Amino acid sequence: MASWTINSARNGVSQWTPRENKLFEEALVVYSRETPDKWHNIARAVGGGKSADDVKRYFELLLGDIKQIESGQVPFPIYRSSSGRGNGSMAYEEHRLKHLKL
Repeated sequence: MASWTINSARNGVSQWTPRENKLFEEALVVYSRETPDKWHNIARAVGGGKSADDVKRYFELLLGDIKQIESGQVPFPIYRSSSGRGNGSMAYEEHRLKHLKL
């Protein structure tokens, strides 16, 4: 997913820092689908030596991540309380399933 994509190089996408990712997100808001040279403008906004092809590939990976999430192919995360006491330490998924059995 996105955070994994930021920290990992996959499918020819270079590593992205959290700052570059934030600049990328902000640039996507500024440069719409109709903007001439959209990917060049976003690459310039991101900086860090990213090319228009880099930002376009990154965008396509994020779209793929979204499709996987929406299709249920990504497992539901298990959240645990930091307190470690009582029901708060029960995994969120276990807690959710417990209530579904009613």
